[in-house]
Order: sequence, then structure tokens, then C-alpha cells
Amino acid sequence: MEQRSRSARDTRRADDGGTRALSLLMHAAFFLLLGASLTRFLLRHPGEARTPWIIGLSVALAVLYVIGPVLGSRPTPRSLLWLGVLVAVWMVLVVLAPSFAWCAVPLFYTGLRILPPRAALALVALLTLFVVAAQLRLADGFDPNLILAPPAVAAVATAVFVHMQRQAVTQNELIDDLLRTRRELAATERREGTLAERQRLSMEIHDTLAQGLSSQQMLLQAADRTWDTDPATARRHIRTATGIAERNLAEARRFVHDLAPADLAEGGGLDAALHALAARETAQAHGRLTVRCHVEGAPADALPGRVQSALLRIAQGALANVTEHADATEAALTLTHLDDRTVLDIADNGHGFTPATGTGAARGVRGHGLPAMRARLRQLGGTLTIESAPGEGTAVTATVPLTTGPAAPSDPQDPA
Repeated sequence: MEQRSRSARDTRRADDGGTRALSLLMHAAFFLLLGASLTRFLLRHPGEARTPWIIGLSVALAVLYVIGPVLGSRPTPRSLLWLGVLVAVWMVLVVLAPSFAWCAVPLFYTGLRILPPRAALALVALLTLFVVAAQLRLADGFDPNLILAPPAVAAVATAVFVHMQRQAVTQNELIDDLLRTRRELAATERREGTLAERQRLSMEIHDTLAQGLSSQQMLLQAADRTWDTDPATARRHIRTATGIAERNLAEARRFVHDLAPADLAEGGGLDAALHALAARETAQAHGRLTVRCHVEGAPADALPGRVQSALLRIAQGALANVTEHADATEAALTLTHLDDRTVLDIADNGHGFTPATGTGAARGVRGHGLPAMRARLRQLGGTLTIESAPGEGTAVTATVPLTTGPAAPSDPQDPA
């Protein structure tokens, strides 16, 4: 887009350069024709009484013409007055010396450039009549070419100028449209970037802060219930909640700066991070849930950082759903490295649900977890599969190709 915008600006500069070149050519032609006409008159009519007037009017015409570019090409009162005086001086010169008639050609361009179309055509017609009259005065006898040639030259010059002007207007309109489209696309890209960042933050908040706060709430509620009857257990719950708060704080600092999850930042890669996650979830459940982790195979090359982050976040989100909704006693994380893809399975022995309707243990739950998982995988060209039934547990499978392909379509079994 930036390249197209630069090309549009270059085209506009080239068009302006072409207009300036044409103006310079017409200015040069005017002074050349004026000088040639004055020279012809002095050679043909030396020492006549009108000679001083011819020289003075020629100088005045040249000075007036030089002033023109300073006034600009818009039909302002000053520029219209200047054009009227310029044409009037030229007409007097033509009456006194018909050889000055061909200076009209540059004047055609000047009138067409400043005046509105109808007024410009009227001026061209008037100048053409003066040229025809001047040529007939210079001729020894009647010549049809002297009557037909000046209008033909005027018509060709006018047609060329009008065509070029229309082309310039059309080109400028196209350039303006292109620049406006570029600005609109830039604004759209900014909006899309903002939405993408919001989606990233919402997924990060759901997979870290929201889940951590939910765990802290359950632990503190459990501590409150056992505070009087079992202080040791209550203190253990509070210590666990404190540990979760510390991890949440570290995660918050990291995802604000778009860094890798804390478990990945500690080294060891995705395999070690999943083992650490399984051990931590088991410890926080205090015997209510056991999470096992198993890794099969090894990747030929190290997994990209964003793939590792996405799979770890998916594992965190799936285990959070197990803790909050499944009422399971066992869960398993299985990471399988294949030749062309990496597969993460999260299975539990909880209540399960019907994926197509969302009934069962997940009745009424419309959370952000499954859409967030699906969005992460879609960015990597992966897929999310959910297998579950009431009373039979749930298995969530995340598959990421090693060569990122196009975004995967939405899974029709997504209950969220």
C-alpha cells in the first residue's frame, strides 16, 4: 500500500512537471514569436513614425507576459484584469503591425488556462479573427489558406489543450481516490490491529488472570469454611492462593509485554512447561484432581515460540474447564510430536457434556475458553476437536501443522 501511495505521489509530481514543461514551452514560444515579429517589422519598415510605438508596445507586452505567472492560473480579478490588458496591447500591436499576429498561439494557451471554458473559447475565436484579418492585410491578394489556416490552428491547439486538461483532471481524481483509499485502508488496518490486540489480551486474561482468580476464590472459600474447624487446612489453602496470585502477577507482566508464558520462560520448552502445569494443578487440587502429563516423540526442529505459547495456553484453559465444570478426579495431558504436526490431547473422567448442544456438565456455560482456544489454533492453521458425552468425560484435541497453513474453519461442535 505504501508503494502504491508513493507511486501515486510520483505520478502527480510527473503530471505537475509535464504541466510546468508545457508552460515553459509556451512562454519560450511567445518570446520567440514576439522577437521574430519585432525583428521582421524593423527590417521591413525602418525609420517609420510608428516604429517607436511598435517597440514600446512590444516591450510592454513582454513585461505584461512576464507578470502573468506571478498572478497564478486561477480566474481571480487580478488575473482577469491582467489578461484583458495583455490581449488589448496585443490587439493594438496587430492593428499597427500585422506581423505580430502569430503571437496569438501562446495567448490561446494563456486564455484557456485562466478562463472558464466558454469564456476561453470566445477569447480564442476573437484572437483567431484578428489573426485572419492580419494575414489578409499582409497578403498581396486573396488566399483561402489565410482564412482557413488560422481557425484550423486555433481548433487544433484548443482541442489538444482541452484534452490534456481533461486527462490531468481525471488523473488527479484517480490519484485522490487512491490516496483516500490508502487512508481508509490504513484506518482499517489500525482498527484490525486494535481488535487483534484486544482479542489477544482477552485470551491472555482468560487463560491467566481469570483462571487464577477463580482458583483463588475457590481456595479462599474453602479456607473460610475450614478456618474454625481445621486451621491447618485453611492456612494451606491460603498459601496455595498466595502462590497462584504470585504466578498471576508474573503472567500479567509478561503478557502485557507480549512475552512467553512464565512456564516457557523458565526454560525446558513446551514439554517441561506441560509437566510443570500438570504438577501445579495436581498440587492446587489437594487430592481432588490428579493431572498426568505424557510426551510422545520429539520434534525434528524446535517448535516456534508462538506454537508453544498457544498449546500451553490451550492446556491451561482446558484444565481450568476441568477444574470448574467437569468435577473430574483424573485428567491427562498428552503431547504427541509427529512428522507433519503436533497434537495436544487433554482428557478427563468428569461428567462430560453433549458438544452439539452444550448440555450436561456444561449446561448454561457460555464461556470464553473454547472460542479462545479455537482462535489461537486458527491463527496457526490448526484445528480443535472436542469429544464428549454426558457421563463419559471429555477429550479436547488441538492439532497444529508444522507448516502453518490457512486458517481452519470453525468446528460445528463448538458449544460456546
